[in-house]
Amino acid sequence: MSRLFAALTGIWMAAASVVMAGDNPVVVELYTSQGCSSCPPADEILHKLAKRDDVIPLALHVDYWDYIGWKDSFADPAYTKRQHAYARALGERSVYTPQMIIAGSDHVIGAKAMDVTDKIRIYGAQPTGVSVQMVRSGDNVIIKGTAQSRQKMVVHLVRYSPSNRVAIRRGENAGRTLDYTNVVTEWKTVAKWDGRDALSLTQKASGSEPVVVIIQREGLGPVMAAAQLK
Repeated sequence: MSRLFAALTGIWMAAASVVMAGDNPVVVELYTSQGCSSCPPADEILHKLAKRDDVIPLALHVDYWDYIGWKDSFADPAYTKRQHAYARALGERSVYTPQMIIAGSDHVIGAKAMDVTDKIRIYGAQPTGVSVQMVRSGDNVIIKGTAQSRQKMVVHLVRYSPSNRVAIRRGENAGRTLDYTNVVTEWKTVAKWDGRDALSLTQKASGSEPVVVIIQREGLGPVMAAAQLK
């Protein structure tokens, strides 16, 4: 039996890449827009966060600034919808850019670096009782998770483009060439999980873009666990 266990463990470890994240990485969602003059400082903060292994920073570009003359090339109405859903979940009446959602639990003006850092420190120190691991296996990713208690959760699979440069010709940022980091290109919910049994999923994830798995309490609640493969 021990030989079989060792063999299976070897297969799991050799499936491919090692998870590139800290033990309890904090997911930071930046809601931003190419058409927002207040957003470039927040975009720069996200770039700096991407260099840390205790944070998974993700840029979700919204479309409600498109009306002022420049259509954001990364914007997706689904991200606008997600931001509005967060507002309802957090008891807020409106949304804004740049807004950072920290660990699915709190929000802060994305251009205020110290506030962002403080929130990351607070939520990074809070155990959730949920853990997740992920490895590649060819064009797939294998996701495994455990939870210490039962609760309603959803599993998200996210892809992002690490680095992009955009020359903006119109709108509030007209004439500027701006760099964007970790721009989300796909966000899909792949499973529901109640934590009673261990989580085990295999999902298609072809291509070279990094992959993120996020386990979040149902109803846009706190992020319970996350991991990424770069």
